[in-house]
Amino acid sequence: MNIDLNGKTAVITGSTDGIGLAIAKSLAQAGAAVVVNGRSHSAVDQAVGAIKAHASGATAQGVAADLATAQGCEHLVAHVPQCDILVNNLGIYGIKAFFDIDDAEWQRYWDVNIMSGVRLSRAYMPQMLARNWGRVVFIASESALNIPADMVHYGMSKTAMLGLARGLAKMAAGTGVTVNSVLPGPTLSEGAAKMLMASAPAGQTLEQAGVAFVKQHRPSSIIGRAAQLEEVANMVSYVASPLSSATTGAALRVEGGIVDSI
Repeated sequence: MNIDLNGKTAVITGSTDGIGLAIAKSLAQAGAAVVVNGRSHSAVDQAVGAIKAHASGATAQGVAADLATAQGCEHLVAHVPQCDILVNNLGIYGIKAFFDIDDAEWQRYWDVNIMSGVRLSRAYMPQMLARNWGRVVFIASESALNIPADMVHYGMSKTAMLGLARGLAKMAAGTGVTVNSVLPGPTLSEGAAKMLMASAPAGQTLEQAGVAFVKQHRPSSIIGRAAQLEEVANMVSYVASPLSSATTGAALRVEGGIVDSI
């Protein structure tokens, strides 16, 4: 397959590192003009440099904005008024006992993980529908289906994301606009690497630490390891491309078979 995104503009939220940056690199490699986002100008500038170093001749720009707020989303849209591919990747997570999660924390997860995608989809989808082509991709998680007892607030937000994506896909029925969710599992992002290596025995590599984590905390995994960033980005690049025109309203799993369903 030849994934060709030349002439397309892709906005990837929360993309200064981790899965978001890997997606931006992959889309730029396929020819898309990519827009990365983070809260600080320095992080955004560094991500733009990393994309241009990864993909020769890539077109990349960055917008610093806090997309957990309506004002931040408005700022992004004002700077990037046209978008063909929207990847709602921005998200937060953290381990916390249910009884210790106060109302403010619940609201924060809702604002970051859900409302950022709501606002940007509301801003960009009308023009996609008018052009009869567009891609909206939500980066959810296997935790949307396999709710972690120690991260109920995170799991809830990702389950809500699946419902949002499915509803938007139905709203775009009969058009050239598709909406899908991609569900990663444990992935060797920078944040995950820090967490894994902090508790890893001396001499253990990151990949070995990932295997140990999956075996202990996600024993149903079929691949028995954490995914590489590129493995998630590859799925997103396909879903964002014209080749995926018959795929919409789907929850596409890149979690190594953790969720025990057919």
